Amino acid sequence: MYDEEKVLEGRDLEFIEGEFVNIKQSTIRAVEGGHIELQQVGALSIDGERIEVTQGAAALLRGNEISLNQSISAITAADNVSINFSCSPISISREQTTINRSAVGLMAGRNVKAENTSAFLVLAQKMEGTVTTLLDWRSALALGAVVGGIWGLFSLLKRK
Repeated sequence: MYDEEKVLEGRDLEFIEGEFVNIKQSTIRAVEGGHIELQQVGALSIDGERIEVTQGAAALLRGNEISLNQSISAITAADNVSINFSCSPISISREQTTINRSAVGLMAGRNVKAENTSAFLVLAQKMEGTVTTLLDWRSALALGAVVGGIWGLFSLLKRK
């Protein structure tokens, strides 16, 4: 059972749980809750239904609705993801991903809407907007074949 609302500012925290969590200018190990708002917060793990991060950093974000604004997240996984002026090496969504002027390593989602975004690899059923990708499906296939061939060659050499 979640508490009603928690508002914290300027602390070093271990674990917070609540229905409505609002944390500002703090560091925290883990946050769980319904609606989570973080401003200038460094967090290891955030798990909630609706997560909004502004000028923050997180290792793992999981939830139904995630919004990153001027933030960094190592892994972002949700039903719907919104990334604005942010960086996320791995972004995975079940439904909708909206990205604006951001950098993403691997982006996967059913529907992706992007504007002036850079990505290493994009996997999407439907793609709208402008994305600069390092790998398309052909170059990813070629890279996989080369890496597999080199791996196989080293495996053969290692046996002798």
